[in-house]
Amino acid sequence: MEQRSELGEFLRSRRARLRPEDVGLPDHGGRRRVPGLRREELAQLAGVSAGYYTRLEQGQSPNASEAVLDAIARVLRLDETELAHLRSLARQKTAPRRRPRPERLRPAVRLMIGAFGDTPALIMGRRYDVLAWNRAAHALLAGHLPFEAPEQPHGRPNIARLVFLDPHTRELYADWRTKARDTVADVRMTAVRYPHDAELTGLVGELTVHSPEFASLWAAHPVQDCAVRYTREFRHPLVGAMTLNNEIMELSNDEGQRMAVFTATPGTPSAEALTLLTGQAGGTGRPDGGVQASALKTASARSRLA
Repeated sequence: MEQRSELGEFLRSRRARLRPEDVGLPDHGGRRRVPGLRREELAQLAGVSAGYYTRLEQGQSPNASEAVLDAIARVLRLDETELAHLRSLARQKTAPRRRPRPERLRPAVRLMIGAFGDTPALIMGRRYDVLAWNRAAHALLAGHLPFEAPEQPHGRPNIARLVFLDPHTRELYADWRTKARDTVADVRMTAVRYPHDAELTGLVGELTVHSPEFASLWAAHPVQDCAVRYTREFRHPLVGAMTLNNEIMELSNDEGQRMAVFTATPGTPSAEALTLLTGQAGGTGRPDGGVQASALKTASARSRLA
């Protein structure tokens, strides 16, 4: 992924969301050729020359100081995550080029996922592939897929693909648009972290071609760690609406791998629905880990009538 272009796109996207009056500049009226602040206006407010800022936006100033980057971030009103992203992009050109190591799931991590029992848990790799999930996570997120799918290196479920290209997943999230934006924002940050990962770059290209929603969000350049949103609203086809806590944790001994765990607040309807769903997944489900839909629907209906 070309980091020079990435840096320019990011800065332009943040300039475009500000108006002159937002930063204390007079608005003399008239139509602007481009939305938002002009390069010259941003440079003036940040205390650098217009030529220097232009070179920075074009990726031709790889040695920009922390003070300059902080000044630009202040004018653009970047939050902490966006500032960290700006610094990563500005330094990317000088970072050593190294190919990411192949992703492997350690046996101990697989055992840990299984130990969660009826609590949905999964391991996601840096390319958003599901490397392992327990039966509860499979029932929650992708009961329409084979339970063994993560065991196939070339056919693993991919969280980003599911969000944008799988109709079942689109229906699963009550606020799909928020989930979609959060996914793109996280992919942006991961792409900067692994700029030489050809498979990750290919994933971005595939989604850009096949999903207009992804392409539109990608062009807006959102950045955000997916771990900052702690709850998700689900509309599960078998047990209905659920509000679940969603904790995402990096595995410190496994570069790029993260664990996602889903829980429900005790005593809530969501907890009852999750118990119903995961109980079927771990008990009377099919040998492949899928849920027996007809039995689960009957149990769900009875619980609502009780």
